[in-house]
Amino acid sequence: MRQAPADDIRMPMNEPKKPAKTVEEIREEIQGFFKEKFGADIFTIPLGNAASPAGAQTSESPPDDDEGKPPEEISRFSLRPTDVKAHLDRYVIGQDEAKRTLAVAVCDHYNHVQGAYARKAKTGEDDIDYVKQNVILLGPTGVGKTYLIRILAQLIGVPFVKADITKFSETGYVGGDVEDLVRELYRLSGKRHRLASHGIIFLDEIDKIASAPTPTGRDPSGRGVQVALLKLMEDTEVSLRNPFDLGSQFQDLMQMRQGAVAKRTINTRHVLFVVSGAFSGLHEIVEKRLSERNVGFASAGRTGEEEEDETKSKSVLARASTRDFIDYGFEPEFIGRLPVRVALDDLDVDELFDILRTSEGSILQQYYENFRGYSIEVAFADGALRLIAQKAHKEKTGARGLMTVLESCLRDFKFYLPSTAVRAFAVTARLIEHPALRLEEIIRDPDAACREFAEVAVREFEGDFARSCGVRLLLDDAAIEMALNLSREVGLTLKDLLWSKLGGHRDFLKKITETAGTDELAVTPHILNQPAEGLERWLHSR
Repeated sequence: MRQAPADDIRMPMNEPKKPAKTVEEIREEIQGFFKEKFGADIFTIPLGNAASPAGAQTSESPPDDDEGKPPEEISRFSLRPTDVKAHLDRYVIGQDEAKRTLAVAVCDHYNHVQGAYARKAKTGEDDIDYVKQNVILLGPTGVGKTYLIRILAQLIGVPFVKADITKFSETGYVGGDVEDLVRELYRLSGKRHRLASHGIIFLDEIDKIASAPTPTGRDPSGRGVQVALLKLMEDTEVSLRNPFDLGSQFQDLMQMRQGAVAKRTINTRHVLFVVSGAFSGLHEIVEKRLSERNVGFASAGRTGEEEEDETKSKSVLARASTRDFIDYGFEPEFIGRLPVRVALDDLDVDELFDILRTSEGSILQQYYENFRGYSIEVAFADGALRLIAQKAHKEKTGARGLMTVLESCLRDFKFYLPSTAVRAFAVTARLIEHPALRLEEIIRDPDAACREFAEVAVREFEGDFARSCGVRLLLDDAAIEMALNLSREVGLTLKDLLWSKLGGHRDFLKKITETAGTDELAVTPHILNQPAEGLERWLHSR
C-alpha cells in the first residue's frame, strides 16, 4: 500500500464548535426560504430583539418583578371613598350616586388586594373566597361612563384598557381573542408583569352581546363571548403570547433557544373588570316587572298614581335586578360576576354648562390649545357656554354633543384666523348664533376683537379665581388694559398673567375680604402692579 506523503497526513483533532446562530441570522434564513419558495413579495414577522444575548433575562420579566409583593402603585394605595369621589368631582359633573358607588367599589377592591398579599405572606394561602367587585355601568351615550373609569385608573396609577366588546369573540372563533385585553394591559404597563395584573379592563357596548332568545334557543355568538369572559373576570392564567399569532410562536421558540427566563402568564385574580352599555330596551323589562309586582297593592294605602310617580322619580335602570338582565339576554353566570351595578342619568343643560365651565377635563381646554398653536388667544363668555349647552342637549348625545356644537361654530375660525392679523377673540352668544357674520367682523377689526377678548378673558379669570379661592375680584377697565399690555410684554396669556400676579396672594386676599366683611375686591392698576402694597393700602383705607 502506498504510504501518503508526510505533508498529506491529517492528525486527528477536535474541530472548534460552531457558534449558535443569532435570532437575526435565523430570521434571515427563514425569510430567504420563504422568498425562494413563494416569491420576492413575501415577508416574515420580526422575532423580537435580535441582540439579546443567550441566557439573558428578557424584558418580559423585569428584575424587580417579585411575585410575593404588590407593585408600588398598589402598596401605596391609601385612598378613602370620599377622597376618590372628591377627585372624580373635579372632572365629572353630576352622577353623584354613580361616583359614590364606584369610589366604594374601587377602594374595597384595592384594599382587599393589599390584604391578600399580606395574608399570603403570613399564611402562604391565597384568598379564594373573595367575590371581586366587577362593575356594570348602565346609561345612555355621553354621560361619562368611560371617562369615570379612565380617571379612576389614572388616580390609582394602574394601566387601563378600553375596548368595544363587539370586536371580540370567543377564543378560536372569528374575531379578536378576549385574552388579548390582558395582553394589552401588559403592554400598557411597560411590560411590568405585577402592575399589569392589577389593571382595569373596560368593555364598552356590553349590551350588544346579550343573546336574545330565539325559537331555537339563544344566539350562540353573544353567548360565546360571555362564556369566554367568565374565566377572565374571575381567576385564570392568561398567556402573554397569543397561541394563534405566528410571530408570538416564533418569538417563544427563539427565547427558549436562548435559554431566556420570563414570566409567560398573567393571573387575572386582581384585574378589575368594568363593563358598560346603553341597554336600550332594558327599562321596558324593568318597568314590566315593577308593574306586575305592584298589581293588587294599590289598596294598601298607596294609589296607582303614587306608585307611577315614584317609578318616574327614580332611574328605572337603577332598579334593574339580576332577573331583568337574564331576561335581557345575559347568562346567569356572566351577570353574576358583575355584582356592582351603577346607573348613570342623562345630562341636563345645567350639567352640560358646568362641564364646560368648571370641569378640569372640559373640552374648552382643547380649543384653547388649538388656537394657541397659531398664537391666538380665545376666551369664552358664560352666555356662549349656556347657549352651547342648550344646543348640545338637543343633540341627545350627552357631553359628546358639546364638541359637535363647538366644532360646527369654530371650525371656520380655526381655518381662516391663523392667516390673518387676529391674535385674540372672544366666543360670545352672538358668535354661537351667527358664526359666519362674527368671523367677518373679527377679521375686519382685529383691535376691537382683542378688546372684547380682554373683557371676556378677565371675567373668565374672575370666575375661576372665585371658585378656587372664594374671593370675587373685580378688575376695572384700567386694570384690564394694563393686564393685556403686560401679558404681551412678558409673553404670557392674559389669564396666566393674572394668575401670576394675584394667585400667590390668595390667602392674603381671603383675609382682607373677611376683615372687610365682603367677598368682593376691586382691583385697580396699582393693586395689579404691586399686589401686596396695594392691598395693604386698600385695607387701611376701609
